[in-house]
Amino acid sequence: MNEMRVVTGDKSGRETTEWWRGAVIYQIYPRSFRDSNADGIGDLRGIAEGLDYIASLGVDGIWISPFFTSPMKDFGYDVSDYCGIDPSYGTFEDFDRIIERAHALGLKVIIDQVYSHTSDEHVWFKESRTDRTNAKADWYVWADPKSDGSPPSNWQSVFGGSAWQWDGPRKQYYLHNFLTSQPDLNVHNPHVQEAVLDVMRFWLDRGVDGFRLDALNFSMHDPQLRDNPPSGAPMTEVTRPFDMQIKQYNQSHADIPAFLERLRGVLNEYDGRFTVAEVGGPDPLAEMKAFTEGGKRLDSAYNFDFLYAPDLTAARVRASLNQWDGTPEEGWPSWAFSNHDAPRAVSRWSSVDDYGQVARLSLLLLLSLRGNPIIYQGEELGLPQGHVAFEDLLDPEAIANWPHTLGRDGARTPMPWAANAPQAGFSCANRTWLKVDSDHAPLAIDQQIKDPQSMISYTRHLLAQRQAMPALVAGTSELLDTPDEIVAFVRSSPEGDVLCAFNLADHSVGWSPPSAFTDAKIVANERETGSGEGIATTMPRRSGYWATTNGG
Repeated sequence: MNEMRVVTGDKSGRETTEWWRGAVIYQIYPRSFRDSNADGIGDLRGIAEGLDYIASLGVDGIWISPFFTSPMKDFGYDVSDYCGIDPSYGTFEDFDRIIERAHALGLKVIIDQVYSHTSDEHVWFKESRTDRTNAKADWYVWADPKSDGSPPSNWQSVFGGSAWQWDGPRKQYYLHNFLTSQPDLNVHNPHVQEAVLDVMRFWLDRGVDGFRLDALNFSMHDPQLRDNPPSGAPMTEVTRPFDMQIKQYNQSHADIPAFLERLRGVLNEYDGRFTVAEVGGPDPLAEMKAFTEGGKRLDSAYNFDFLYAPDLTAARVRASLNQWDGTPEEGWPSWAFSNHDAPRAVSRWSSVDDYGQVARLSLLLLLSLRGNPIIYQGEELGLPQGHVAFEDLLDPEAIANWPHTLGRDGARTPMPWAANAPQAGFSCANRTWLKVDSDHAPLAIDQQIKDPQSMISYTRHLLAQRQAMPALVAGTSELLDTPDEIVAFVRSSPEGDVLCAFNLADHSVGWSPPSAFTDAKIVANERETGSGEGIATTMPRRSGYWATTNGG
Protein backbone atom coordinates (compact mmCIF):
# COMPACT_ATOMS: atom_id res chain seq x y z
CA MET A 1 0.00 0.00 0.00
CA ASN A 2 1.25 3.50 -0.75
CA GLU A 3 1.31 6.28 1.81
CA MET A 4 -1.54 8.77 1.85
CA ARG A 5 -0.54 12.32 0.93
CA VAL A 6 -2.91 15.25 1.29
CA VAL A 7 -2.83 17.69 -1.58
CA THR A 8 -4.85 20.80 -0.94
CA GLY A 9 -5.91 23.65 -3.14
CA ASP A 10 -4.73 27.23 -3.06
CA LYS A 11 -4.19 28.13 0.61
CA SER A 12 -3.03 31.67 0.01
CA GLY A 13 -6.45 33.26 0.02
CA ARG A 14 -5.94 34.78 -3.43
CA GLU A 15 -8.94 35.06 -5.71
CA THR A 16 -9.39 31.89 -7.75
CA THR A 17 -11.88 33.26 -10.27
CA GLU A 18 -9.39 33.71 -13.14
CA TRP A 19 -10.87 32.26 -16.33
CA TRP A 20 -7.79 30.13 -16.89
CA ARG A 21 -7.79 28.35 -13.54
CA GLY A 22 -8.88 24.85 -14.48
CA ALA A 23 -9.60 25.82 -18.09
CA VAL A 24 -9.34 23.10 -20.75
CA ILE A 25 -7.08 24.16 -23.63
CA TYR A 26 -7.15 22.58 -27.12
CA GLN A 27 -3.79 22.65 -28.89
CA ILE A 28 -3.82 23.31 -32.65
CA TYR A 29 -0.82 22.43 -34.78
CA PRO A 30 -1.79 24.69 -37.69
CA ARG A 31 0.19 22.92 -40.39
CA SER A 32 -1.87 19.76 -39.82
CA PHE A 33 -5.25 21.04 -38.65
CA ARG A 34 -7.15 22.06 -41.81
CA ASP A 35 -6.10 23.27 -45.28
CA SER A 36 -8.38 25.90 -46.80
CA ASN A 37 -6.53 26.71 -50.05
CA ALA A 38 -5.58 23.27 -51.40
CA ASP A 39 -1.81 23.67 -51.08
CA GLY A 40 -1.47 20.66 -48.75
CA ILE A 41 -0.60 22.77 -45.70
CA GLY A 42 -2.99 23.65 -42.89
CA ASP A 43 -3.54 27.37 -42.45
CA LEU A 44 -5.17 30.10 -40.38
CA ARG A 45 -8.32 30.18 -42.46
CA GLY A 46 -8.63 26.46 -41.87
CA ILE A 47 -8.41 27.09 -38.14
CA ALA A 48 -11.16 29.70 -38.38
CA GLU A 49 -13.32 27.19 -40.27
CA GLY A 50 -12.76 24.60 -37.53
CA LEU A 51 -13.53 26.78 -34.53
CA ASP A 52 -17.21 25.81 -34.37
CA TYR A 53 -16.16 22.17 -34.17
CA ILE A 54 -13.63 22.91 -31.41
CA ALA A 55 -16.14 24.97 -29.44
CA SER A 56 -18.67 22.11 -29.72
CA LEU A 57 -16.31 19.90 -27.74
CA GLY A 58 -16.72 22.13 -24.68
CA VAL A 59 -13.14 23.37 -24.24
CA ASP A 60 -12.35 26.84 -22.89
CA GLY A 61 -9.61 27.98 -25.22
CA ILE A 62 -7.20 27.15 -28.01
CA TRP A 63 -3.41 27.22 -28.17
CA ILE A 64 -2.05 27.75 -31.68
CA SER A 65 1.48 26.55 -32.38
CA PRO A 66 3.73 28.96 -34.35
CA PHE A 67 2.42 30.52 -37.55
CA PHE A 68 5.03 33.30 -37.70
CA THR A 69 7.32 34.05 -40.64
CA SER A 70 9.84 31.22 -40.83
CA PRO A 71 12.02 29.24 -43.24
CA MET A 72 10.29 26.18 -41.70
CA LYS A 73 13.43 24.21 -40.99
CA ASP A 74 11.80 23.43 -37.64
CA PHE A 75 8.27 24.16 -38.91
CA GLY A 76 7.74 27.53 -37.27
CA TYR A 77 9.79 27.15 -34.12
CA ASP A 78 12.57 28.86 -36.09
CA VAL A 79 11.08 32.36 -36.24
CA SER A 80 12.45 34.88 -38.72
CA ASP A 81 9.90 37.61 -37.87
CA TYR A 82 8.07 37.53 -34.54
CA CYS A 83 5.54 40.08 -35.77
CA GLY A 84 4.91 38.54 -39.17
CA ILE A 85 2.67 35.74 -40.41
CA ASP A 86 4.20 33.20 -42.74
CA PRO A 87 2.48 33.37 -46.16
CA SER A 88 1.98 29.60 -46.11
CA TYR A 89 -0.41 30.13 -43.18
CA GLY A 90 -2.22 33.21 -44.41
CA THR A 91 -2.58 36.86 -43.50
CA PHE A 92 -3.30 39.13 -40.57
CA GLU A 93 -6.87 39.33 -41.82
CA ASP A 94 -7.08 35.55 -41.36
CA PHE A 95 -5.63 35.80 -37.86
CA ASP A 96 -8.00 38.59 -36.88
CA ARG A 97 -10.86 36.40 -38.09
CA ILE A 98 -9.72 33.69 -35.68
CA ILE A 99 -9.69 36.13 -32.78
CA GLU A 100 -13.11 37.50 -33.63
CA ARG A 101 -14.76 34.11 -34.20
CA ALA A 102 -13.12 32.43 -31.20
CA HIS A 103 -14.21 35.17 -28.85
CA ALA A 104 -17.73 35.05 -30.27
CA LEU A 105 -17.78 31.34 -29.44
CA GLY A 106 -16.47 31.96 -25.91
CA LEU A 107 -13.00 30.57 -26.67
CA LYS A 108 -9.79 32.19 -25.46
CA VAL A 109 -6.83 32.32 -27.87
CA ILE A 110 -3.29 31.49 -26.72
CA ILE A 111 -0.33 31.58 -29.09
CA ASP A 112 3.22 30.26 -28.91
CA GLN A 113 6.18 32.49 -28.22
CA VAL A 114 9.77 31.30 -28.74
CA TYR A 115 12.18 33.54 -26.84
CA SER A 116 15.17 31.23 -26.46
CA HIS A 117 16.21 31.35 -30.13
CA THR A 118 15.34 32.63 -33.59
CA SER A 119 15.98 31.52 -37.15
CA ASP A 120 19.36 32.43 -38.61
CA GLU A 121 17.29 34.32 -41.21
CA HIS A 122 16.00 36.78 -38.61
CA VAL A 123 17.17 40.35 -39.29
CA TRP A 124 18.51 40.53 -35.75
CA PHE A 125 20.90 37.65 -36.40
CA LYS A 126 21.87 38.91 -39.84
CA GLU A 127 22.98 42.17 -38.25
CA SER A 128 24.56 40.50 -35.23
CA ARG A 129 26.84 38.29 -37.33
CA THR A 130 28.24 41.10 -39.50
CA ASP A 131 30.94 42.09 -36.99
CA ARG A 132 31.62 42.38 -33.27
CA THR A 133 30.75 46.07 -32.90
CA ASN A 134 27.32 46.49 -34.51
CA ALA A 135 24.26 47.53 -32.50
CA LYS A 136 23.08 43.92 -32.15
CA ALA A 137 26.51 42.33 -31.73
CA ASP A 138 25.56 41.06 -28.26
CA TRP A 139 21.97 40.02 -29.08
CA TYR A 140 23.04 36.39 -29.59
CA VAL A 141 25.45 34.13 -27.71
CA TRP A 142 28.85 34.48 -29.36
CA ALA A 143 32.20 33.18 -28.10
CA ASP A 144 35.77 32.76 -29.28
CA PRO A 145 37.15 29.27 -29.82
CA LYS A 146 39.46 27.65 -27.33
CA SER A 147 43.17 27.95 -28.08
CA ASP A 148 43.04 24.73 -30.09
CA GLY A 149 40.14 26.02 -32.20
CA SER A 150 37.53 23.78 -30.59
CA PRO A 151 34.14 25.05 -29.35
CA PRO A 152 33.98 27.23 -26.20
CA SER A 153 32.35 24.50 -24.09
CA ASN A 154 31.21 20.90 -24.27
CA TRP A 155 27.50 21.76 -24.52
CA GLN A 156 25.50 19.49 -26.80
CA SER A 157 22.57 20.31 -29.08
CA VAL A 158 19.18 18.67 -28.53
CA PHE A 159 19.28 17.55 -32.16
CA GLY A 160 22.77 16.06 -31.93
CA GLY A 161 26.36 17.28 -32.03
CA SER A 162 27.95 20.34 -30.50
CA ALA A 163 25.70 23.23 -29.49
CA TRP A 164 28.27 25.58 -31.04
CA GLN A 165 28.52 26.48 -34.73
CA TRP A 166 31.47 28.30 -36.30
CA ASP A 167 30.49 31.49 -38.15
CA GLY A 168 32.84 32.92 -40.77
CA PRO A 169 31.63 36.55 -40.80
CA ARG A 170 32.10 36.92 -37.02
CA LYS A 171 35.05 34.53 -36.74
CA GLN A 172 33.37 33.22 -33.61
CA TYR A 173 31.14 30.38 -32.52
CA TYR A 174 27.45 30.97 -31.85
CA LEU A 175 25.29 28.90 -29.51
CA HIS A 176 22.38 26.83 -30.84
CA ASN A 177 20.65 24.50 -28.42
CA PHE A 178 18.59 23.10 -31.28
CA LEU A 179 19.32 23.21 -35.04
CA THR A 180 22.39 25.07 -36.32
CA SER A 181 19.86 27.34 -38.07
CA GLN A 182 18.37 28.30 -34.66
CA PRO A 183 20.91 30.60 -32.96
CA ASP A 184 20.25 31.32 -29.30
CA LEU A 185 19.25 34.80 -28.25
CA ASN A 186 21.24 36.38 -25.43
CA VAL A 187 18.28 37.05 -23.15
CA HIS A 188 20.67 38.32 -20.48
CA ASN A 189 20.90 41.46 -22.65
CA PRO A 190 18.29 44.03 -21.49
CA HIS A 191 17.86 45.24 -25.09
CA VAL A 192 16.87 41.73 -26.13
CA GLN A 193 14.42 41.59 -23.26
CA GLU A 194 12.87 44.89 -24.35
CA ALA A 195 12.59 43.59 -27.91
CA VAL A 196 10.73 40.41 -26.95
CA LEU A 197 8.48 42.33 -24.55
CA ASP A 198 7.55 44.57 -27.46
CA VAL A 199 6.68 41.41 -29.40
CA MET A 200 4.33 40.42 -26.59
CA ARG A 201 2.66 43.82 -26.68
CA PHE A 202 2.21 43.51 -30.44
CA TRP A 203 0.18 40.30 -30.12
CA LEU A 204 -1.66 41.39 -26.98
CA ASP A 205 -2.79 44.48 -28.85
CA ARG A 206 -4.15 42.19 -31.57
CA GLY A 207 -6.37 40.51 -28.99
CA VAL A 208 -4.66 37.30 -27.91
CA ASP A 209 -5.54 36.06 -24.44
CA GLY A 210 -2.15 34.69 -23.52
CA PHE A 211 0.97 32.81 -24.44
CA ARG A 212 2.56 29.41 -24.25
CA LEU A 213 6.31 29.94 -23.84
CA ASP A 214 8.42 27.41 -25.69
CA ALA A 215 11.70 26.00 -24.34
CA LEU A 216 11.74 28.67 -21.63
CA ASN A 217 14.54 27.16 -19.57
CA PHE A 218 16.87 27.40 -22.58
CA SER A 219 16.49 31.18 -22.68
CA MET A 220 19.56 32.00 -20.57
CA HIS A 221 23.00 30.43 -20.39
CA ASP A 222 26.00 30.53 -18.06
CA PRO A 223 28.05 33.58 -19.18
CA GLN A 224 31.21 31.83 -18.01
CA LEU A 225 30.55 29.02 -20.51
CA ARG A 226 31.50 26.31 -18.06
CA ASP A 227 31.40 22.70 -19.21
CA ASN A 228 28.41 20.58 -18.27
CA PRO A 229 29.19 17.57 -16.07
CA PRO A 230 28.42 14.08 -17.38
CA SER A 231 25.04 12.59 -16.52
CA GLY A 232 26.42 9.08 -16.24
CA ALA A 233 23.97 7.81 -18.84
CA PRO A 234 25.74 5.37 -21.19
CA MET A 235 25.24 5.74 -24.93
CA THR A 236 23.54 2.34 -24.93
CA GLU A 237 20.63 3.86 -22.97
CA VAL A 238 20.18 7.16 -24.83
CA THR A 239 19.77 8.21 -28.46
CA ARG A 240 21.76 11.46 -28.40
CA PRO A 241 24.85 12.92 -26.68
CA PHE A 242 22.62 15.68 -25.24
CA ASP A 243 21.29 13.15 -22.72
CA MET A 244 24.80 12.27 -21.56
CA GLN A 245 25.20 15.62 -19.78
CA ILE A 246 23.62 17.29 -16.78
CA LYS A 247 22.43 20.59 -18.31
CA GLN A 248 23.85 22.67 -15.49
CA TYR A 249 25.22 25.57 -17.51
CA ASN A 250 23.53 25.79 -20.93
CA GLN A 251 20.02 26.20 -19.50
CA SER A 252 18.03 26.88 -16.32
CA HIS A 253 19.95 30.01 -15.35
CA ALA A 254 19.02 31.64 -12.04
CA ASP A 255 18.23 34.97 -13.74
CA ILE A 256 15.26 33.63 -15.75
CA PRO A 257 12.68 34.33 -12.98
CA ALA A 258 13.71 38.01 -12.89
CA PHE A 259 13.07 38.23 -16.63
CA LEU A 260 9.67 36.61 -16.09
CA GLU A 261 8.78 39.34 -13.62
CA ARG A 262 9.44 41.89 -16.36
CA LEU A 263 7.28 39.81 -18.67
CA ARG A 264 4.52 39.71 -16.05
CA GLY A 265 4.65 43.49 -15.80
CA VAL A 266 3.70 43.71 -19.48
CA LEU A 267 0.89 41.18 -19.06
CA ASN A 268 -0.49 43.17 -16.14
CA GLU A 269 -1.05 46.07 -18.55
CA TYR A 270 -3.85 43.93 -20.04
CA ASP A 271 -6.81 42.28 -18.31
CA GLY A 272 -7.30 38.55 -18.01
CA ARG A 273 -4.22 37.28 -19.81
CA PHE A 274 -2.70 33.84 -19.22
CA THR A 275 0.81 32.41 -19.55
CA VAL A 276 1.94 28.80 -19.45
CA ALA A 277 5.54 27.62 -19.83
CA GLU A 278 6.97 24.45 -21.27
CA VAL A 279 9.68 23.23 -18.89
CA GLY A 280 11.66 20.22 -20.06
CA GLY A 281 14.45 18.27 -18.48
CA PRO A 282 14.82 15.33 -16.10
CA ASP A 283 14.15 17.39 -12.96
CA PRO A 284 11.91 20.32 -13.91
CA LEU A 285 9.89 20.78 -10.72
CA ALA A 286 12.04 23.46 -9.07
CA GLU A 287 11.99 25.53 -12.26
CA MET A 288 8.26 25.10 -12.76
CA LYS A 289 7.62 26.39 -9.25
CA ALA A 290 10.13 29.22 -9.60
CA PHE A 291 8.60 30.29 -12.91
CA THR A 292 5.07 30.38 -11.44
CA GLU A 293 5.73 31.56 -7.89
CA GLY A 294 3.48 33.99 -6.08
CA GLY A 295 1.46 35.38 -8.97
CA LYS A 296 4.36 37.65 -9.94
CA ARG A 297 5.74 35.60 -12.83
CA LEU A 298 3.83 33.12 -14.99
CA ASP A 299 0.43 31.59 -14.25
CA SER A 300 1.20 27.98 -15.04
CA ALA A 301 3.75 25.49 -16.34
CA TYR A 302 3.84 21.91 -17.56
CA ASN A 303 6.63 19.38 -17.95
CA PHE A 304 7.21 16.07 -19.69
CA ASP A 305 6.06 13.78 -16.86
CA PHE A 306 3.57 12.16 -19.23
CA LEU A 307 4.58 13.41 -22.69
CA TYR A 308 7.40 10.91 -23.16
CA ALA A 309 6.38 8.36 -20.54
CA PRO A 310 6.54 4.83 -21.99
CA ASP A 311 3.69 3.67 -19.78
CA LEU A 312 0.89 5.00 -17.61
CA THR A 313 1.05 3.74 -14.06
CA ALA A 314 -0.50 4.68 -10.75
CA ALA A 315 2.96 5.35 -9.34
CA ARG A 316 3.72 7.82 -12.15
CA VAL A 317 0.44 9.70 -11.63
CA ARG A 318 0.85 9.71 -7.87
CA ALA A 319 4.39 11.11 -8.12
CA SER A 320 3.24 13.91 -10.42
CA LEU A 321 0.33 14.89 -8.22
CA ASN A 322 2.49 14.90 -5.11
CA GLN A 323 4.65 17.63 -6.65
CA TRP A 324 1.89 20.23 -6.32
CA ASP A 325 0.54 20.64 -2.80
CA GLY A 326 -1.21 24.00 -3.10
CA THR A 327 0.96 25.79 -0.55
CA PRO A 328 0.89 29.60 -0.47
CA GLU A 329 2.73 31.29 -3.34
CA GLU A 330 2.73 28.07 -5.39
CA GLY A 331 1.78 28.36 -9.04
CA TRP A 332 -0.80 26.34 -10.93
CA PRO A 333 0.11 23.22 -12.92
CA SER A 334 -0.94 22.33 -16.45
CA TRP A 335 -1.00 18.81 -17.87
CA ALA A 336 -0.51 17.33 -21.33
CA PHE A 337 -0.41 13.66 -22.33
CA SER A 338 0.27 14.31 -26.05
CA ASN A 339 1.48 17.22 -28.17
CA HIS A 340 3.28 18.07 -31.41
CA ASP A 341 6.67 16.98 -30.00
CA ALA A 342 5.74 13.68 -28.38
CA PRO A 343 4.42 10.39 -29.78
CA ARG A 344 0.69 10.11 -29.19
CA ALA A 345 -0.18 8.70 -25.78
CA VAL A 346 -2.43 5.85 -26.89
CA SER A 347 0.44 4.40 -28.94
CA ARG A 348 2.84 4.67 -26.01
CA TRP A 349 0.46 3.33 -23.41
CA SER A 350 -1.44 0.52 -25.13
CA SER A 351 -1.56 -2.08 -27.86
CA VAL A 352 -3.83 -1.74 -30.89
CA ASP A 353 -6.51 -3.84 -29.22
CA ASP A 354 -6.66 -1.40 -26.29
CA TYR A 355 -6.52 1.91 -28.19
CA GLY A 356 -10.17 2.81 -27.66
CA GLN A 357 -10.27 1.95 -23.97
CA VAL A 358 -6.98 3.67 -23.18
CA ALA A 359 -7.97 6.78 -25.16
CA ARG A 360 -11.08 7.14 -22.96
CA LEU A 361 -9.30 6.25 -19.74
CA SER A 362 -6.52 8.74 -20.48
CA LEU A 363 -8.97 11.55 -21.15
CA LEU A 364 -10.92 10.73 -17.98
CA LEU A 365 -7.67 10.93 -16.00
CA LEU A 366 -6.42 14.10 -17.72
CA LEU A 367 -9.69 15.93 -16.94
CA SER A 368 -9.48 14.80 -13.30
CA LEU A 369 -6.14 16.37 -12.46
CA ARG A 370 -5.95 19.60 -10.49
CA GLY A 371 -4.71 22.12 -13.03
CA ASN A 372 -5.22 22.95 -16.70
CA PRO A 373 -5.72 19.97 -19.04
CA ILE A 374 -4.29 20.48 -22.55
CA ILE A 375 -5.89 18.34 -25.27
CA TYR A 376 -3.82 17.93 -28.43
CA GLN A 377 -5.73 17.92 -31.71
CA GLY A 378 -6.84 14.37 -32.47
CA GLU A 379 -6.90 13.17 -28.86
CA GLU A 380 -10.66 13.70 -28.93
CA LEU A 381 -10.72 11.25 -31.87
CA GLY A 382 -8.55 8.67 -30.14
CA LEU A 383 -5.88 8.99 -32.86
CA PRO A 384 -2.85 6.73 -32.47
CA GLN A 385 0.61 7.74 -33.67
CA GLY A 386 0.58 8.17 -37.43
CA HIS A 387 2.78 5.96 -39.55
CA VAL A 388 5.42 7.89 -41.51
CA ALA A 389 7.84 5.98 -43.69
CA PHE A 390 11.51 6.92 -43.49
CA GLU A 391 11.49 8.41 -46.99
CA ASP A 392 8.61 10.69 -45.97
CA LEU A 393 10.15 11.97 -42.71
CA LEU A 394 10.60 15.73 -42.37
CA ASP A 395 11.44 16.02 -38.66
CA PRO A 396 15.22 16.57 -38.37
CA GLU A 397 15.33 14.83 -35.00
CA ALA A 398 13.57 11.72 -36.33
CA ILE A 399 15.85 11.56 -39.36
CA ALA A 400 18.99 11.93 -37.22
CA ASN A 401 17.93 9.24 -34.74
CA TRP A 402 16.21 6.78 -37.07
CA PRO A 403 15.11 4.14 -36.20
CA HIS A 404 15.63 4.52 -32.44
CA THR A 405 12.87 7.06 -31.80
CA LEU A 406 9.32 7.45 -33.05
CA GLY A 407 10.07 11.08 -33.83
CA ARG A 408 7.62 13.94 -34.08
CA ASP A 409 6.16 13.53 -37.57
CA GLY A 410 3.82 10.73 -36.48
CA ALA A 411 2.12 13.11 -34.02
CA ARG A 412 1.80 15.77 -36.73
CA THR A 413 0.07 13.90 -39.53
CA PRO A 414 -3.02 15.74 -40.87
CA MET A 415 -6.33 15.68 -39.01
CA PRO A 416 -8.95 13.39 -40.59
CA TRP A 417 -12.13 15.39 -41.18
CA ALA A 418 -14.07 13.16 -43.59
CA ALA A 419 -13.44 9.43 -43.90
CA ASN A 420 -14.33 9.02 -47.56
CA ALA A 421 -12.99 12.31 -48.92
CA PRO A 422 -9.59 12.74 -50.59
CA GLN A 423 -6.87 13.29 -47.97
CA ALA A 424 -9.49 12.40 -45.32
CA GLY A 425 -11.02 15.85 -45.79
CA PHE A 426 -7.94 17.69 -44.54
CA SER A 427 -7.08 19.14 -47.97
CA CYS A 428 -8.10 19.10 -51.62
CA ALA A 429 -4.46 18.94 -52.67
CA ASN A 430 -3.05 15.90 -54.43
CA ARG A 431 -0.24 15.79 -51.88
CA THR A 432 -0.12 17.04 -48.31
CA TRP A 433 2.97 18.20 -46.43
CA LEU A 434 2.90 14.95 -44.44
CA LYS A 435 0.88 12.05 -45.78
CA VAL A 436 -2.50 11.35 -44.20
CA ASP A 437 -2.38 8.03 -42.34
CA SER A 438 -4.98 5.78 -43.94
CA ASP A 439 -5.57 4.10 -40.57
CA HIS A 440 -6.85 7.44 -39.26
CA ALA A 441 -9.64 7.78 -41.84
CA PRO A 442 -12.13 5.52 -40.01
CA LEU A 443 -11.69 7.79 -36.96
CA ALA A 444 -12.56 10.92 -38.96
CA ILE A 445 -14.68 13.65 -37.45
CA ASP A 446 -17.62 13.15 -39.83
CA GLN A 447 -17.88 9.50 -38.77
CA GLN A 448 -17.61 10.09 -35.05
CA ILE A 449 -19.72 13.19 -34.77
CA LYS A 450 -22.92 11.29 -35.62
CA ASP A 451 -22.14 8.29 -33.39
CA PRO A 452 -23.29 8.67 -29.77
CA GLN A 453 -20.80 5.96 -28.73
CA SER A 454 -17.77 7.57 -30.41
CA MET A 455 -14.72 9.12 -28.79
CA ILE A 456 -15.88 12.58 -29.87
CA SER A 457 -19.25 12.05 -28.19
CA TYR A 458 -17.51 10.76 -25.08
CA THR A 459 -15.24 13.82 -25.05
CA ARG A 460 -18.20 16.19 -25.33
CA HIS A 461 -20.13 14.45 -22.57
CA LEU A 462 -17.10 14.29 -20.29
CA LEU A 463 -16.23 17.96 -20.74
CA ALA A 464 -19.84 18.95 -20.06
CA GLN A 465 -19.85 16.76 -16.95
CA ARG A 466 -16.62 18.32 -15.72
CA GLN A 467 -17.87 21.85 -16.32
CA ALA A 468 -20.89 21.08 -14.15
CA MET A 469 -18.70 20.02 -11.21
CA PRO A 470 -16.70 22.93 -9.72
CA ALA A 471 -14.57 20.51 -7.71
CA LEU A 472 -13.06 19.14 -10.93
CA VAL A 473 -12.46 22.58 -12.41
CA ALA A 474 -10.60 24.30 -9.58
CA GLY A 475 -11.14 22.34 -6.40
CA THR A 476 -8.58 20.96 -3.98
CA SER A 477 -7.16 17.46 -4.31
CA GLU A 478 -6.49 14.78 -1.70
CA LEU A 479 -4.66 11.59 -2.60
CA LEU A 480 -6.10 8.48 -0.94
CA ASP A 481 -4.52 5.34 0.43
CA THR A 482 -4.85 2.65 -2.26
CA PRO A 483 -3.26 -0.55 -3.52
CA ASP A 484 -0.17 0.15 -5.59
CA GLU A 485 -1.96 -0.42 -8.91
CA ILE A 486 -4.66 2.16 -8.15
CA VAL A 487 -4.45 5.93 -7.88
CA ALA A 488 -7.43 7.67 -6.29
CA PHE A 489 -8.03 11.20 -5.07
CA VAL A 490 -10.88 13.39 -3.93
CA ARG A 491 -11.46 16.73 -5.64
CA SER A 492 -13.31 19.08 -3.30
CA SER A 493 -15.07 22.43 -3.47
CA PRO A 494 -17.82 24.11 -1.41
CA GLU A 495 -20.32 22.76 -3.95
CA GLY A 496 -19.36 19.13 -3.34
CA ASP A 497 -16.74 16.40 -3.58
CA VAL A 498 -15.82 14.11 -6.47
CA LEU A 499 -14.02 10.80 -6.02
CA CYS A 500 -11.67 10.02 -8.93
CA ALA A 501 -10.28 6.47 -9.02
CA PHE A 502 -8.18 4.66 -11.64
CA ASN A 503 -6.89 1.12 -11.93
CA LEU A 504 -4.05 1.46 -14.45
CA ALA A 505 -2.91 -2.17 -14.20
CA ASP A 506 -3.61 -4.99 -16.66
CA HIS A 507 -5.55 -6.96 -14.06
CA SER A 508 -8.49 -6.29 -11.76
CA VAL A 509 -7.75 -4.96 -8.27
CA GLY A 510 -9.90 -4.91 -5.17
CA TRP A 511 -10.36 -1.59 -3.37
CA SER A 512 -13.08 0.03 -1.29
CA PRO A 513 -13.34 3.83 -1.27
CA PRO A 514 -13.65 5.86 1.94
CA SER A 515 -16.88 5.48 3.91
CA ALA A 516 -17.99 8.96 2.85
CA PHE A 517 -18.46 7.52 -0.63
CA THR A 518 -20.21 4.29 0.34
CA ASP A 519 -23.44 5.43 -1.29
CA ALA A 520 -21.82 7.44 -4.08
CA LYS A 521 -22.92 7.03 -7.67
CA ILE A 522 -20.61 6.93 -10.67
CA VAL A 523 -21.16 9.93 -12.92
CA ALA A 524 -18.50 8.99 -15.48
CA ASN A 525 -16.22 6.09 -16.29
CA GLU A 526 -14.01 4.97 -19.18
CA ARG A 527 -17.04 3.53 -20.97
CA GLU A 528 -19.63 6.27 -20.65
CA THR A 529 -20.76 9.29 -18.66
CA GLY A 530 -23.71 9.66 -16.35
CA SER A 531 -24.03 5.91 -15.66
CA GLY A 532 -25.43 6.35 -12.14
CA GLU A 533 -24.25 2.95 -10.93
CA GLY A 534 -22.85 2.31 -7.48
CA ILE A 535 -19.18 1.74 -6.71
CA ALA A 536 -18.00 -1.87 -6.83
CA THR A 537 -15.28 -3.17 -4.53
CA THR A 538 -13.25 -4.49 -7.47
CA MET A 539 -11.95 -2.28 -10.26
CA PRO A 540 -11.52 -3.97 -13.66
CA ARG A 541 -8.23 -3.66 -15.57
CA ARG A 542 -7.53 -0.25 -17.07
CA SER A 543 -10.66 1.36 -15.68
CA GLY A 544 -11.59 4.54 -13.89
CA TYR A 545 -14.51 6.59 -12.68
CA TRP A 546 -15.75 9.82 -11.19
CA ALA A 547 -18.23 9.34 -8.34
CA THR A 548 -20.18 11.74 -6.17
CA THR A 549 -22.84 11.67 -3.48
CA ASN A 550 -24.40 14.99 -4.43
CA GLY A 551 -23.87 15.56 -8.16
CA GLY A 552 -20.55 17.38 -7.62
